Amino acid sequence: MQNIAEGRLVETAWAKLNLYLHITAIRENGYHELDSLFVFAGIGDTLTVEPADELGFSVDGPFADSVPADGDNLVIRAARALSPDGSRGARIRLTKNLPVASGIGGGSADAAATLRALDALWELDLPAVRLERIAEGLGADVPACVRSVPAQVSGIGEILAPAAPLPECWVVLVNPGVAVLTPAVFRRFDADVTHFRPAAPLVPMGSAVKLAAALAERANDLEPPALAMEPVIGDVLALLRKTTGCLLARMSGSGATCFGLYAGEGDARAAAGRLSGPNPSWWTTHGPLRAGGA
Repeated sequence: MQNIAEGRLVETAWAKLNLYLHITAIRENGYHELDSLFVFAGIGDTLTVEPADELGFSVDGPFADSVPADGDNLVIRAARALSPDGSRGARIRLTKNLPVASGIGGGSADAAATLRALDALWELDLPAVRLERIAEGLGADVPACVRSVPAQVSGIGEILAPAAPLPECWVVLVNPGVAVLTPAVFRRFDADVTHFRPAAPLVPMGSAVKLAAALAERANDLEPPALAMEPVIGDVLALLRKTTGCLLARMSGSGATCFGLYAGEGDARAAAGRLSGPNPSWWTTHGPLRAGGA
């Protein structure tokens, strides 16, 4: 949602979660085919854009030091993809609240928020489907982040279908401060894989308890290789499962961020406090799962 004040536009880059992630095949070119349910938490980075003659980029926030300020940044790449001839300018400031290389799509969400914000600032009025096509060139997760609504994802991440309605529920997100590189996790998966799962999209769930029960029959196929590389992920999952009201605990994406699923805000808030107190070096937060549009 855009907030407009004094010529500035503010977009939130919502954290992306894989409630489950199955690898269904490996293509000859090495790309992995997925069956996954993408959802978005009410937690994210903040992107602010203002009119300017040229493109300018700055970053602040608790994870600012992890963000490259040059052309390799996905925010700059997204801006250039939306104005390939360089004729449009903007001052872009990213407040980086989400840890990087953490399995919650922070960079992808930032790129998608950039597309949304600059589309509005430059009055391009492009439909979401056009922004998603542009997003395909920025990374596999970026198209789903454009609308930031629950989506059933297949192919190599480029095929999006509306997900079944999700019940009201809350999540606790925990990252133990280790960066797990996605290519390394996939290489470890490739070395150990013995079979592939068939695609099995979720059917509508009427409550957080029913959703958790359905998810328990699925998995994150990248969790075992990531845990083998960073055993602390197992510690996080064990602590989440011990918290009151935790319906499910799982790693998101290629890690190392893990989530706990809760039916209510009170249990989620209490769980976040219980984990953050004795583990101050871990990034721990909580928020609702988003059911609405971007």
